[in-house]
Amino acid sequence: MKPQDVVILLKIIAWNNNNWQQSALADALKISQSEISQSVARSKYSGLLDTDGKKVMRLGFIDFLQYGLSYVFPQRPGALVRGIPTAHSAPPLSALINSSEIYVWPYAKGTVRGQTIGPLYPSVVKAVIEDEKLYQLLALTDALRVGKVREKNIAIKELKNKFQNEL
Repeated sequence: MKPQDVVILLKIIAWNNNNWQQSALADALKISQSEISQSVARSKYSGLLDTDGKKVMRLGFIDFLQYGLSYVFPQRPGALVRGIPTAHSAPPLSALINSSEIYVWPYAKGTVRGQTIGPLYPSVVKAVIEDEKLYQLLALTDALRVGKVREKNIAIKELKNKFQNEL
């Protein structure tokens, strides 16, 4: 797996449509179509996409996010920069968790200053500006990468809820 595989699977869930096209996915995520194609092949092979490569196997994916993500794609907070809030600093967790630590994806046009969290894929920052659902899913995913036990538990509960509601 590569980090963009997680981003692509989350975007498919956010769309909640099994008739998506790879070209539309590439445009929405600012990722090349060849990378989308390779990612779909990897996700089908790993069992995270069905055999048609259109539907995310949500139970398996949530298990991967819950138990594997922080080991496969770990992240530690970095320097203070301007950016877009993520993890517990972004919705929906920002309404549930009060913290003095602010985590952001670096972005020159961002309005919040906080500690850097590297996004799963560089184009994520531009993609979430156009897609609130994807933004929330990626912020919850970042909470699993950098959060403490309480934050991770709340994030996984929120992800499970969003995955079920997007069916």
